[in-house]
Amino acid sequence: MKALNVLVLLASVVLLCRASPVLEPVMCNEDHSAAAARLAVHDINKHHKHGYKFRLSEIKETKMDKVEEGCTIELHLDLLETKCHSISPKHFEDCETRHVTERAVIANCTVMMAVKDGNATVPRYDCDTRQEKTNREMSRMCPDCPVLTPLNSPEALTAIEKAVHEENINSTNEHFYVLQEVGRVMSGWMSSQGMYYSSEFVIVETHCPMGSRIAIQACDPLCPDRARHAFCRSSYTRGSGLQSVDCEYYPALNTTALGPGEKEPRCQYPHLMHLPRPAGHPSPAVHHPSAGGGRPPPPPHAHGHGQGPPSFPGSGPPPHAHGHGHSSFAGSGPPPHAHGHGHGPPSFAGSAPPPHAHGHGPPSFAGGQGPPPHAKGPTNRERVLPFFIGPCNGFLAYSDPALHPICPKPLPEPRNIPELERP
Repeated sequence: MKALNVLVLLASVVLLCRASPVLEPVMCNEDHSAAAARLAVHDINKHHKHGYKFRLSEIKETKMDKVEEGCTIELHLDLLETKCHSISPKHFEDCETRHVTERAVIANCTVMMAVKDGNATVPRYDCDTRQEKTNREMSRMCPDCPVLTPLNSPEALTAIEKAVHEENINSTNEHFYVLQEVGRVMSGWMSSQGMYYSSEFVIVETHCPMGSRIAIQACDPLCPDRARHAFCRSSYTRGSGLQSVDCEYYPALNTTALGPGEKEPRCQYPHLMHLPRPAGHPSPAVHHPSAGGGRPPPPPHAHGHGQGPPSFPGSGPPPHAHGHGHSSFAGSGPPPHAHGHGHGPPSFAGSAPPPHAHGHGPPSFAGGQGPPPHAKGPTNRERVLPFFIGPCNGFLAYSDPALHPICPKPLPEPRNIPELERP
């Protein structure tokens, strides 16, 4: 494990040292499309600090208007989500995209660009992030394929919690790691094992040294530039528990040694969310297995990320773009997946009502059978927020909770989020 971690770190350093591709200048002429689109995708990925990087799929339309000392350009782009998480040092243009059976995610973006005195800037963009195929469409193509599950699904979080626990026990890291973000969760049904979950998530290095005994809540992550991060994949079945966990570690961006008597700075992670523990479940302490006994699992961290077609002020109603809703609760059968899907570029309208979500029936599972029996509704203790004030300031409330959206630029002010229903 130690040799593998060193190898991964060296590979990551090589990627970090690669020069960023040179961007072609954007000109105010009829050949502007390719250079403008490339700059737009670079800007989108630069500000996309959660979820996965995106690549350009297609330039749908461009419109240029000449103004004094330059021009304005409106771009309508189709982007594809890649397999590279935003923490990966790999350049997005070198990242692999997902096949449709891997539940590919696309984004339809409208980008406004300004070119003045030969310098191009991207003052605003607006993207509709959604699954390429709805569950109903996928069930016709591949009845046994898994589906995307909400990022704050309690049972999925339990599976990820066990994976983080296992990684901390078996790694040779100097510090304890905690969950920073759930990237995506695929779930399905196996006749022999029940529900299964294939998860992708990010863990971050904390101040707590391995071998110490301290409450998990006191293990604050190191500052983002000084912390090592790892992108992990795990598999879990309800029948057999955790099957595997594999993590790829990335070096810290800032490796400057602290001076004599200098303490590690403290920072806050805006997207590090904690799922409340039910009553009767005390917070476990952190200690290394060598100190005696096994390490209690860390508490789950809930990450809800809304997405959908936001609006900029200025014009008419939003397009007919429909998000994909999911909800899942611990202990129940496979999560229901009501999906709609939208087409067309997003609008810059700011006063229109939220998009209308259109539901579809649940997908088929292995063997063409329906969901397992004994599905139950959530109790108050199992109730979770459908979204959090997170990457998009809670702006994209009516969105697919299984995805990480591309947040609009500029980012709107936070919405007023209703309180959790209390038991």
